[in-house]
Amino acid sequence: MAFSSAQSAIALSAARLEDDVPLSALAERARLSPFHLHRVFSAAAGETPKQFSSRLRLNQAAALLLTGSRPVLAIALACGFHSHEVFIRAFRRRFGMTPSAYRARGFVTPVNAREAEAHRATVRRVAPCIRLFHNEPPATRSDMSYDVVKKDLTVQPVLVVRKRVKRSDIAATIGAVLPSIFQYAQQRGLALSGHPFTRYVELGPGMVTMEPGMRITRGAGAVSTASMEGVVEDMLPGGSVASTIHTGTYETLPDAYAALEIWIDSQGLQPAGAPWEAYITDPAEHPDPKDWRTEVFWPVK
Repeated sequence: MAFSSAQSAIALSAARLEDDVPLSALAERARLSPFHLHRVFSAAAGETPKQFSSRLRLNQAAALLLTGSRPVLAIALACGFHSHEVFIRAFRRRFGMTPSAYRARGFVTPVNAREAEAHRATVRRVAPCIRLFHNEPPATRSDMSYDVVKKDLTVQPVLVVRKRVKRSDIAATIGAVLPSIFQYAQQRGLALSGHPFTRYVELGPGMVTMEPGMRITRGAGAVSTASMEGVVEDMLPGGSVASTIHTGTYETLPDAYAALEIWIDSQGLQPAGAPWEAYITDPAEHPDPKDWRTEVFWPVK
């Protein structure tokens, strides 16, 4: 109950960035006391309500600086900053440069109008929930059937961080890594596109090698080797994949992978690479885990 209440407060805060939504209003929305809401909000989001709204405002401002021509002051006001000086200081702390310098540098590679809009939409959609993927209450297992289809995908440039972890640490790893990739891309002017994902390079009974990641519009070249943050540029492969949609909590996702494996074998196909899952539902907008949708892909030959 506390988890879903926190997510309803997160959704309200994200929807009203231009306002200073007081903690009392968030608490009323969540039907919790301000003290309790502050505690469960911080536990769910990994940051306080004030830190959350400040981060989203700066993320939105950064996207507008790269994709539009409005004056810096107008962007600051539109994103809820009531002082030009406060905005400049906060932006410099987060991105390491002034808003004007950030705009002058631009995207690391040229983007067209459609790609710029995709970046702006991705930032707006993903920023509120980037810390919430795999952040969930204990699941109750339920059986569901899966419709598996074969698709042909094009190659997709991505940013990933490779981690080798215990199975019990998968959720925490995704929750920690995706925000760092999101920040890395914004800080360096890489155009984001599409839903966050996790690719499983190697699956063992005790340990897994995994790659949480974010899609980008095109390869940048400059990040082709590991950065200090461990972020590298890579590709999701093109070609044939088996795909299905999982509805419900992330903890039951192994059922979807099992369904794909059975289908691949029944069709006389073979796995042809590492599978991955894309998080197509934003937890901030859909607090109830039973409504979460995840698309699972497995390359085949």
